[in-house]
Amino acid sequence: MHEWFATMFKIIKEMLPPDVRVARDAQDLLVECCVEFINLVSSESNEVCSREEKRTIAPEHVLKALEVLGFGEYVEEVYAAYEQHKLDTLDSPKGGKSSIEMTEEEALAEQQRMFAEARARMNNGMTLQKQSDSDHVLNS
Repeated sequence: MHEWFATMFKIIKEMLPPDVRVARDAQDLLVECCVEFINLVSSESNEVCSREEKRTIAPEHVLKALEVLGFGEYVEEVYAAYEQHKLDTLDSPKGGKSSIEMTEEEALAEQQRMFAEARARMNNGMTLQKQSDSDHVLNS
């Protein structure tokens, strides 16, 4: 099993209340959904890049792909996370090492830090979303 499967299982577990269990089949399905989403966004990013007659997929191609695929509501948050990531890697004590220059332990620690930040952003968004959903129900 790939290390990222284990990382994704850990994220799934951390996102849920401690008393909630997730069946192994459901975990596998969630991971497959993530893989499919990445494939979908990558493919559309490539299409956007090709239409612009570029040979390298750039961040703006990924953002445009999200819009084309109907995920435009996430573009602002994704862009903010991307910008924060750029700042974090520039300001990191490692001096912005690329993953090639990192040891496996450093890369795993960096991955865990980035996942923690993404979880925090997602939890804040989910809290706001749940609140607005409940407001909608109350106002209906």
